[in-house]
Amino acid sequence: MLGSGARAAVGRFWAPVVARLARAGVTPDAITVTGTVGAIAASVVLIAHGVLFWGAFTVTIFVLLDMLDGALARARGGGSAFGAVLDSTCDRAVDAAVFGALIWWYTGAGGDRLLALLALVGLVLGVLTSYIKARAEGVGIPCDVGLVERTERLILVLTGTGLTGLGLPYAVDVGLWLLVVGGAVTVAQRVVAVRRGARGTSLTPSAPAS
Repeated sequence: MLGSGARAAVGRFWAPVVARLARAGVTPDAITVTGTVGAIAASVVLIAHGVLFWGAFTVTIFVLLDMLDGALARARGGGSAFGAVLDSTCDRAVDAAVFGALIWWYTGAGGDRLLALLALVGLVLGVLTSYIKARAEGVGIPCDVGLVERTERLILVLTGTGLTGLGLPYAVDVGLWLLVVGGAVTVAQRVVAVRRGARGTSLTPSAPAS
């Protein structure tokens, strides 16, 4: 999702930290779990109670740890299949916590059912976006297209939430609307990509349909 230049810049920024963590024996899985627990805690304790700026800021800090686990895995000689599954699972848990916290706030003291609905739709579209890719790749069809992937979803929702916490009117409204529209486009893009990639192929009896 980041361009190759941006990835290289991020890699150079984190390189000294990664080197120290590797020497200290810290594992990529530990980084993944730490970031996940921190992001979920910030969502539940802060965002769900209307502390929107500091909630978004804290979640962002912990989400940035997600950039470390892959780099640390490479520094230690490569990741594991379990690590890859753990990372993906933790990503879904963080997404659910962030959007769930917004839903909780806006159906309660936040008092805006439309924003709660947008957050719910954004969460569902994010799940569908990830599921389509995972299911497609599970049957051997590449599916890397998408206008709004996880990084973009988090940028939109956390930026909008944080700016709303600073008092900027309609910031979270704009972020959630962009996310919902972009998420719907992304789901459609992936369905079309899978449809094209599936031409001339069929499932074997050993590949379950769901």
